[in-house]
Amino acid sequence: MGRGLFQPMHLLVLFAIALLIFGPKKLPELGKGLGEAIRGFKDSLKTDEATPPVQPPGTTASPDTKSPTESNQQSKN
Repeated sequence: MGRGLFQPMHLLVLFAIALLIFGPKKLPELGKGLGEAIRGFKDSLKTDEATPPVQPPGTTASPDTKSPTESNQQSKN
């Protein structure tokens, strides 16, 4: 398999192919769009970790309320 997938020569060939396909005017736009997408993905991961899970509408989460599975397990015992 060689010394790795992304050697400098491989990256140059990939860049040359992308330049031929998309042209010199479109490449900066593609890079900008890709960078914004990655940044947005990272930001959404950070906000998901910071916010607690949201309860669906119509349900209440109180400590004394038992789920149906909990009440079924207690009735079996």
